[in-house]
This record gives sequence, structure tokens and C-alpha cells, in this order.
Amino acid sequence: MEILIRPARDEDRPAVLALAARLAEGVASWRDPEAAVDAARQWLDTSLDPARERRGEVFVAVADEQQVVGVVSVNEQRHFTGAMEAYVGDLAVAPAAVRAGVGRRLMTAAEDWARRQGLRHLTLETAAANTTAQRFYTALGYGEESIRYTRVL
Repeated sequence: MEILIRPARDEDRPAVLALAARLAEGVASWRDPEAAVDAARQWLDTSLDPARERRGEVFVAVADEQQVVGVVSVNEQRHFTGAMEAYVGDLAVAPAAVRAGVGRRLMTAAEDWARRQGLRHLTLETAAANTTAQRFYTALGYGEESIRYTRVL
């Protein structure tokens, strides 16, 4: 499979939004998985809006010069310490392209974007139950910085 990583285009929107369901994998059992997919779809849709102020970028992985098989969104945000950093909001790879290096290449694109912005850190979050993603990020050199606790009331 020949993979090209490039900035997302407006014509990529349907294929990118179709990947939103992948972002609900590993969501805690007390969360509504459909709400998670809807939130991911809305965030991706907003990220792809050409009229929005650009504080980030969306990259797609395109297989065989036509089919979108992955997406990553990265933007700037302020850490609670005040430092600006890059933040990966979403990383999704189509099931048929898993373990083909697509996720790794998309994360490299996000890291390169962050370096070009002069940012020193790239952060992201993943679901506690998504152990596959956790192993992936650990293999890329990411380390845990915080743990979020939730109590169902």
C-alpha cells in the first residue's frame, strides 16, 4: 500500500468524518459511545473548516493516491503551566490500514508541524481502556504525564 501524508482538503471531509467512529474505541463504559463519535465528528468537521482561524492543521493519509485511510489533527494549546504546546486532538486509522505504519507517519507529520511552530512538547489523550493506543504511543516515545479520574454519580 503506497501512503501519502498531506494536509487535508475540503474534498477529504466525507472520508475524514467517516473515521470518527474509530475515535470512540476504548471509551469508558459509563460514557455514551455515540456521543463520543458525534463529538469527534464535530471536532474534525470544525478543524476542516477553511474559514476558521488556523491554530493547527489536519493531515490525512491517502492510500494509492485516492483513498483516505487516516487522519490526525494537531493544534496549539496552553498547558496549565502557561507554556504553549502542540496537542493531538484526534488520530484515527481505517481498520484496513492498521499496522501498516499509517498512524506512525501521521504522528510524525504532527510532530514536524509542532517543531515548525517552535513548540517543544506534543501532548495527547487516549482512553484508559484503549491499551492498543497506549502501547502505540509508548512505542513512539510518549510518556504518561497525568491521569484523569472520574466517578459516576
